[in-house]
Amino acid sequence: MNVMTHNGYSARIEYDAEGEIFFGRLAGISDGVTFHADTVVDLKVAFQEAVDDYVESCAKLGKEPQKPYSGKMMFRVDPEIHARAAKAAELAGKSLNQWAAEVLAKASERAA
Repeated sequence: MNVMTHNGYSARIEYDAEGEIFFGRLAGISDGVTFHADTVVDLKVAFQEAVDDYVESCAKLGKEPQKPYSGKMMFRVDPEIHARAAKAAELAGKSLNQWAAEVLAKASERAA
């Protein structure tokens, strides 16, 4: 994966062949923070500056910078899947939240 991280923020990096530039956007926040550069070395600098500028700009505005993720997830699944997951959690001696967190952690490690 083409991912950069800095001070708890991450961005997926892409390449625009037509413009011959690398570019990225901070992931996990709704504020649109983007950056770009012609070289990988310059892209790393631009990314770090984008994160630092975002945090500084928020401070100047008296706004709390968005954190990439809160740790809270809300999603819907088919009731049958919900029942099977709850049963699996109970049989493992865990809450559904604990069980789901472990399953998601394992699945996301494989994807990373």
